[in-house]
Amino acid sequence: MTIPMSTFAENLSYGDLPEPLLQVLRRSFLDTMGVAAIGSTTELSDLARKGALAVFGTGNAGGARILMDGRTLSPAGAAMAGAFMVDSIDAHDGTSPNKGHAGSAIFPALLAVADAMRANGTPITGRDFATWLAVAYEISYRAGQVQHATCADYHTSGAWTAVGVAAACARMLSCDGEAIRHAAGIGEYHGPRSQMMRCIDFPTMLRDGVGWGAPTGVTAAYLAFEGFTGAPALTCEGQDAKPFWADLGDTWFTVRDTHYKPYPCCRWAHPSLDAVQVLMTDNNLTHDRVKAVNIKTFHNATRLAGHEPQSLDDFTYAIAFPVAAMIVRGQVGVNELTPETLQDPDILRISRATQLIDDPHLTKISEGKRWAQVTIVDVDGKEYIDTPRTPRGDTDLPLSDAEISTKFHNFADPLLGQERADSIEKLSAEFDTLDADGFAKLMDLCLAAPLRQEITLSAKKPLVNPDQGNGPQQAANKHAQHT
Repeated sequence: MTIPMSTFAENLSYGDLPEPLLQVLRRSFLDTMGVAAIGSTTELSDLARKGALAVFGTGNAGGARILMDGRTLSPAGAAMAGAFMVDSIDAHDGTSPNKGHAGSAIFPALLAVADAMRANGTPITGRDFATWLAVAYEISYRAGQVQHATCADYHTSGAWTAVGVAAACARMLSCDGEAIRHAAGIGEYHGPRSQMMRCIDFPTMLRDGVGWGAPTGVTAAYLAFEGFTGAPALTCEGQDAKPFWADLGDTWFTVRDTHYKPYPCCRWAHPSLDAVQVLMTDNNLTHDRVKAVNIKTFHNATRLAGHEPQSLDDFTYAIAFPVAAMIVRGQVGVNELTPETLQDPDILRISRATQLIDDPHLTKISEGKRWAQVTIVDVDGKEYIDTPRTPRGDTDLPLSDAEISTKFHNFADPLLGQERADSIEKLSAEFDTLDADGFAKLMDLCLAAPLRQEITLSAKKPLVNPDQGNGPQQAANKHAQHT
């Protein structure tokens, strides 16, 4: 018998959470905090916090501290600022079947509501928070898959995480099943139905929509708590949604579908990055020997292109330039996100010599996966051809705990200091076992401002007129579509 979403959200207990699910939640806790730390240094995050501070004052719900910042806003304001912060560095956890991300909305939103609850005298344990995370992830993932199956447009993650965040936050506020149902409906109705490909064609600070999905979900929960009603969420209750909810409580999409990213850029670039890293290493190639790069991949990925990115946003939604950076530097990490890197002549030479080829077969098999095949051509005309591959980090090619840890420390240590970063790593690895005092300590570590607060990852560009279509990304797209 199918369990209604609202019943699942209301009655789920910590004892219902299988160990593989808890492992995912622990890994996502650590991974998301590392991304938040480096995200706190971006211009996008700085501007989002300024906007949130301007309009989201504290109210009757109590004050909630902004993630990796410490300043206090309403829970919705803290959720918005935190979600934009995490989303400003495209390195957070994701789900390939949904073509998007959940943790970037869920962690800032749930931490904000939990902080407000704690400020009002409600103790929060790790068991509590793990249960709420499980509700938010599982409902978000299922709502997202319904949306992709039933909507013509490819909507951002903010559209479906608004539903999961709303249900989980309503549970946090001790709403009953009927109020949780209304919260999900309010969150879905008011969620940002933003079209993802618009940000890929015209990369800006809009990103993946979670900057509005998170506060929409939080607001929906508080509205439902007060008795505000909402239409049933079609992504949870519609006729076309039924197949995606039939095994709720028995199968965990969160375990099956969560991936982690080794590189801070769009997932669609990752199989190509893995490929060139292998080809360069196995064949002892140096970047000065590379004449051209040919990348066969699925259709939407060719729209990333990005031969000459002018900003961090361009870099995030690019393939050619990150691939060239991997060829030249052997890595794509924090150092590759700086404005100076965008002017590196060696990287630009290879990026301009990179072609993205729309491959019908790879497009056909890229449902739920991200396929690419890379060929490197050297200055003598010799071709080095990799086999078609999908990216590391998916559940069939998982990153190890050591790789997640290294990534976290590379992001967090320079900003938080090693002692604080070590404490976050230790406590997040066991967060679900912490009592109220222990979990309060972990929250304090995650919500306080970093030691370093300067904005270092900043590069602005003028907004491109979509009627002109003459920006650097659009020129790259046209080039890709002709190859």
